[in-house]
Amino acid sequence: MHPDWVSGLSGGLLIGFAASAYLLLNGRIMGASGILGGLIDLTGYENLLERLCFLLGLVLSPILAIQIAGGHDTQLTSNMYIIIASGLLVGIGTRLANGCTSGHGVCGISRLSFRGITATIVYLLCGVVSIIFFKNLLGLI
Repeated sequence: MHPDWVSGLSGGLLIGFAASAYLLLNGRIMGASGILGGLIDLTGYENLLERLCFLLGLVLSPILAIQIAGGHDTQLTSNMYIIIASGLLVGIGTRLANGCTSGHGVCGISRLSFRGITATIVYLLCGVVSIIFFKNLLGLI
């Protein structure tokens, strides 16, 4: 099996396991934007340590994986303006959709949530349109 397929499969299994464990142990959906949003809007301080540990794991896991695997080419642009604009657009999208791909895509689809399925389809379509527009038409990325 091609290494990219193995990485994608193992990553998907780990995310699915983490989402299941989070739901079973905490009774809440594992949505990264909701976990972070609760810290920003001050509504999530009753489980502050849980949220901080989740976010720390979210940041440290790829760093650890890169160290173990010896690096990986992400083909990320070096243009900081595009990276910042992309992050802002993703942030705006998650606020508009009241959730992110981990909440809607992983947890919503697995629960057969109409809202989660719809949001995920919209995310994917927006991603396709963005790539067509910014890469193919404007040549920015």
